[in-house]
This record gives sequence, structure tokens and C-alpha cells, in this order.
Amino acid sequence: MNSVKFGAGLGLAAAFSISAAPALADEGMWTYDNFPLAKVNQDYGLKLDQRWLDRMQGASVRLTTGCSASLVSGTGLVFTNHHCVVECVQDLSSGDKDFVKDGFLTATRDEEKKCPGMQAEILASITDVTKDIQAAGAGKTGQDFVRARETAMAAAEKAGCGDDANVRCQVVSLYRGGQFKLYKYRKYADVRLVFAPEFATAFFGGDPDNFNFPRFNLDVGFVRLYENGKPAVTPTHLSWVSRAPQEGEATFVSGNPGSTNRLMTVSQLETLRDLTIPVGQLQRSEIRGRLAQFGQESAEHKRIATDPLFGIENSFKVFYGQQSALNDKAFMDAKRAQEAELKAKVAADPKLTAEIGDPWGDIAKAQDAYANNYLRYRQIEGGATYSNLYYYAQTLVRAAEERAKPNAERLAEYADTRLPLVEKKVLDAKPVDAELEEVYLAFWLSKTREYLTTDDAAVKTLLGKESPEGLAKRAVAGSKLGDPAARKALWDGGLEAIKASDDPMIQLVLRNEPAARAVRKVWETEVQAPTDSAAGRVARAKFAAYGDAVYPDATFSLRLSYGKVAGWSYRGVTVPATTNFAGLYDRATGAEPYRLAPRWVEAQAKVTPTTVYNFVTTNDIIGGNSGSPVVNAKGEVLGAAFDGNIHSLGGAFGYDGSINRTVVVATSAATEALSKVYGRTALVKELTGK
Repeated sequence: MNSVKFGAGLGLAAAFSISAAPALADEGMWTYDNFPLAKVNQDYGLKLDQRWLDRMQGASVRLTTGCSASLVSGTGLVFTNHHCVVECVQDLSSGDKDFVKDGFLTATRDEEKKCPGMQAEILASITDVTKDIQAAGAGKTGQDFVRARETAMAAAEKAGCGDDANVRCQVVSLYRGGQFKLYKYRKYADVRLVFAPEFATAFFGGDPDNFNFPRFNLDVGFVRLYENGKPAVTPTHLSWVSRAPQEGEATFVSGNPGSTNRLMTVSQLETLRDLTIPVGQLQRSEIRGRLAQFGQESAEHKRIATDPLFGIENSFKVFYGQQSALNDKAFMDAKRAQEAELKAKVAADPKLTAEIGDPWGDIAKAQDAYANNYLRYRQIEGGATYSNLYYYAQTLVRAAEERAKPNAERLAEYADTRLPLVEKKVLDAKPVDAELEEVYLAFWLSKTREYLTTDDAAVKTLLGKESPEGLAKRAVAGSKLGDPAARKALWDGGLEAIKASDDPMIQLVLRNEPAARAVRKVWETEVQAPTDSAAGRVARAKFAAYGDAVYPDATFSLRLSYGKVAGWSYRGVTVPATTNFAGLYDRATGAEPYRLAPRWVEAQAKVTPTTVYNFVTTNDIIGGNSGSPVVNAKGEVLGAAFDGNIHSLGGAFGYDGSINRTVVVATSAATEALSKVYGRTALVKELTGK
């Protein structure tokens, strides 16, 4: 076991001890309506203003596939990571054309291909709706509390966007219920792939180098936004520069960090440490083994398993780092001290104490219900997580059931404002690999039987007299849901069509649906409602103690972080801030995962060895920030964030500016490669004007 990986959580205690207080150094993923502009200007000697912020916001893109990106031309060109578009690359591939292996290159816009299920969104405005949402839940408990707030959110979203098909509204919970903001986005449902390098180039070094540095990854991808069949007109965009970043240069990351748990209570962190993460890691470990074995069975199996295996291995390492942090005694002691400090501030204010009660105690009580219901909730309501066919079936069944109800009575994910994206994801054409689907479905069914036992009523209903493997084989072989026309017929036909369907995947979901809804009701009543209610009161305590100088946890909504280009030192080893092309060729061995793609072998004499390839900054990021533009004070794109170093894996819980680093693929590398390795002259001209 690598000692640096094992020590990922070390050194975090100092950072965590102040994470609920006003942020220090380069810490924080700040909302655009509360960015500490004056502090940043003072610390870095800059003169940034609201106009600069508005441009950054208008050029930042959220991809609904879980990544970030940026506009880099006036004709809808978007810059992101390869691993943010690799699913699209895989969907466009076949046994005859393996774009994942060989790269996806276009010479004209006619060759740009639509990415199934991908939507791009650009934040247009933020409106505070806290009073309305909190008022809706006041005095209510259990599922009534959950439904009342969800209804109020759906109403706010409907009021904000109306029936405008070009926008999307989303109420975002900040500070774990302390604030609610309505985010209004301009959306683009037609997103087309422009360029993606070979997988071996984008992920050079593979899992051994993942979350480490030095790195040599051309983890870049380009897509284009289309509107009415033509490239979108996007006058607000960032400037592309091909120069190398400078040591100490101020950098800003504008993106959509997915999820952090820095504001969680100690009891919640203990549940993550003792239950949630261990169960997840056991399942990731097993499915990783099944996928690895599947990929060894044939060349075609290897092709279709490459992307999902990469995703599983990445997630495994992320949660390994989180587990290491939570197992760190110093870290947990720091969190307890932090919590005690806040409790003491509340106790010193009798009025505040009377208003909020003991939210920490309420959250601690909810952990018992969490533990009692977690496995059933994960397996029965969560379903076959990795299976596209099961996702289609479950979504079609739920959508049919929920669309038959008034908007105010639906499950939150099927509210009117959210249905267009749900429909797009279900109906967009994309390939379904039947053999891989069997692996996923059999895995879920076997784990469900293992965790809940053979005698469990829900397991009996799911399996009947069949084995997990036998049922998976029959359901996948007999399902027509891989055909988008079949999915559309069921979507349009509604509940009547669903009930009449003899599709085995639809029938499987229908059998599971009563148990799934039952455990969801228990979860919302006994876990979600008391936790959310209490978390809102903890947020009030933090506002009272620290004001608005505290940033909220990440929520996959647009944030801005600040920092600088800088290496770091750890245990006597100093790591420089940049790598270059010479280092790439020196690292290559000819064997995976250090094998160069043929184009790169041929281009070695053409490229400039000193060109900066990857670099690191002190910016505070987390998963979801992948593809985020890394920008200087002039609004020039220096690169795209694609990873963190090994120390950043504890970033879900806090930030240590001395060793946490964002890993970036440089625009200097992208320009050099596009010009001299791939010969994409038109794309380079669009980016640089040359």
C-alpha cells in the first residue's frame, strides 16, 4: 500500500478545525452572489469587479452528465475534460469504429455528432426564495415536511421559468437548508462532440497515476452547443491563451462542484465512516472485479468495459481517501472541537437556544433510523445503479405514475420543471450493451439477496424462483427498452401503456415498486425530514456565529474558487507546479498504462519538449469541478481542472492549502497537441484566431 495514499487524510486536522468559521487562505467554493471579491483583490493585488464576475458566470457551463465546462468561442464551442465526454464517445463508437481507443476528430461542423442525454446549462440569475421554502415546512414533520418543501420548490421553479422551453429553473438548498436559491439557467439540449483524444492519451498513467502528480494527461474534450440545428451564438465567452501558466499566478476555477460534507455534524460523519462508505466500497470492489473479468473475455468486451471500469476505479479511490480522512483520529477530534465551539456560542445566547433547540441531538437520533434502513433503501429504492435498461424501466414506470398526479403531489424529480430533462435522458438514442447489462443486473440482484436475505419479502417478490443470474439473463434478453422507439411509445402511452407492457424489465420494476415506495416513505419520514429540519437550525446557528463569511457545501451548482499556481512539499519531498512534453515521453514505457498512442509516437520530433503539459494550483475543488475552466485575472483560460492530488481526497470534509492541489491540463498543451499531433487547424484557429 502506497504510504502517501494511505496518508491522504493526514494533515487535515488543522484545516478542519476552522472549516465552519470564516474561510482562510484560498479555501472555499463560493456562490457567485457571495464571492469575497474585496478579500481576493486585497490578497492578490487585483482589481476584479462585478463585470468580471458576470463574464465568468456567463461563460461557465454545467453539463448534466455531471461535469463543468466553459465557452471558448462565439459559436458555441465548449472546453471540458475527456472524461466528461467519454460516455458520449463510447455511445458514438461501435465494434468497427472505436473512438474511445482511436480518438474522435472532426474537420468540419457537419462531422460533429450529438451526445445522447447530454444537456448544457448556463446560469442566468440567482433569486433568494429562502422565506417561501422554509415557511412551507414550518410546523410540519415527517413526510409532510418533505412534501411541503418539495411542493414549494416546484412552485418556485414553475414561477421562475413558466413554460419557456429554453430555460431551466432549479431551487438549490445551501448551507444544508439554511438558504434556498432559485437558479435559472439557459439550456441547450443539442450538444455535439467536436474533439476527443485517444483514451490512452487522456488517461495516460491510468489508475496508478490517478490523483497523483506529476501527471501527463491530455484530458481535454470539446463539444459545441447547437440551437435550431445551427451552432449557438455565444458572445460571452472566455479568451483562449496558449502560453504557459506562471508560478504564483492568480487562478480562478468556475464550475459546479458536486458534493461536500464540510458542514455535516460529527454523528453524520461517523455514519459515513462506519456504514455508508464501507458498504459502497465493498460493492465497488466487487463490481470492479466483475468488470475487469468481463473485459478480459474478448476485445469487444474490453472496448465496452473501458469507460465504466475507469469510473468505478476513480470512485473507489475517491472514497478510499474519504475513508482515510474519517479514520484519522486527529481529524475527528478537530471536528468534535469545532462542533463544541459552535454549541458553546449557541448556549451563550438564550434566545437563539430557545429558537433552534438541540439540532445536533436530533440529527444524532436520526442516525439510528439511517442505520436501520440504509441497506434496504440502497438496494430496493436505489435499484440496479449501473444498468441503463433498469434506469429506463424505473424512470418510465415512475414517470407514468407521477405524471398522472397534480404537479404539487408528485415526487420531486418528476415536477413539471424537471420533466424535460428526464424525458431527454430516457428518449435520446444511445447504444445498450446487453452482455454488460446482464453483469450489472445480476450484480444488483445478488447483492440485494445477500444483504436482505433470501427470506425477505421484497427479495422473494423480485426473484421468485429464479437465480439472480437467470433473471438478469431473461430480463435483458427479452427487453425492448434498448430501442428508443419502444421507450417513446411507453412514455407517450403513460400509465395505461406501462400496465399493459409485457417487457420483462418493466415487469421487474413494477414488482419492486411497492417495496421501493414503502422504504422511500420510511426514509423520508425517519431520516430525511428530521435531518433536514435540524440541519436548517444548525445553519442558523452558524449564521449567527460567523455571518455570511462561511461558504456552503457543494451542491453541483455554480461556484467560484480562487488560488494560485503552486507546487507543494510533503514529508521532505518538493513537487514542482508543472510538467512538460519531455516528461511525457520520458515516462512512457510502451506498456499499459504508460503506452503512448501511435500518433504521439510519430509526433515526438514535432512537438516542443518544454511545452507545459499539466500544472497544479491551490484552488479548492471537488468532484463535479471536472472540466472547469482555470482562468487568470484577465479572463483568459489557462487550462481545465481534471483532478486533485492525493491529499485533496479528503476535500469532501475540509481544505488544507499547504498540500491540497487542483490538477489542470494546460491550454498550452492542448494547443500544441491540436496543432502538431492531431492537425486540427480549423479548431486551433477558432480558439486562437490564428
